[in-house]
Amino acid sequence: MSKRNSAKYKLDRRMGENIWGRPKSPINTRPNPPGQHGARRKSKVSDYGIQLRAKQKLKGYYGDVTEKQFKRTYQEAASMKGDTGQNLIGLLERRLDIFVYRAKFAPTVFSARQIVSHGHIYVNGVKCNIASRRIKVGDVITLSNKAKEMALVAEAQALAERDVPDYVSPDGTDKATFVRVPTLDEVPYPVRMEPNLVVEFYSR
Repeated sequence: MSKRNSAKYKLDRRMGENIWGRPKSPINTRPNPPGQHGARRKSKVSDYGIQLRAKQKLKGYYGDVTEKQFKRTYQEAASMKGDTGQNLIGLLERRLDIFVYRAKFAPTVFSARQIVSHGHIYVNGVKCNIASRRIKVGDVITLSNKAKEMALVAEAQALAERDVPDYVSPDGTDKATFVRVPTLDEVPYPVRMEPNLVVEFYSR
């Protein structure tokens, strides 16, 4: 399992945006980049820098995704028919840990990965502990009996800052179905994501 070595909210400050839309994000009170001289770091960004930033923001949003995994996902999206940027978003949203997050079974993308890795998630009635597993349309995801009693799950379901998107169909508080692969416009990102710039970055 990959491990995130840096503080997750440091990405918020580096990007200057509240990536996950969380009320506790330091960007809400400290808008400058991290570091002693963050407030003075203002320079013109090149086209490459803009594309790199878009890639870092999208990759960072999905939690503990390694560069190798992310690039492989991009390559798969590029080999599919249709718009590569849209394909990339569709593939990322089909990750099991992201579905768990979207269904409000976990308060953050990081805790969603943890819940899956600890064996608290069932896909079509079969336990799965692989966070990166790609689910299919029609798959039914349920919480284990133990997970239903977890404070983390109760916290997630009480969150007011985000709603369950239309492509996730909840059935009570412990079951949800993946209805369809979403388009970019359907994904409830708290900030603007630009997969077209990610495509440009990898196409260089």
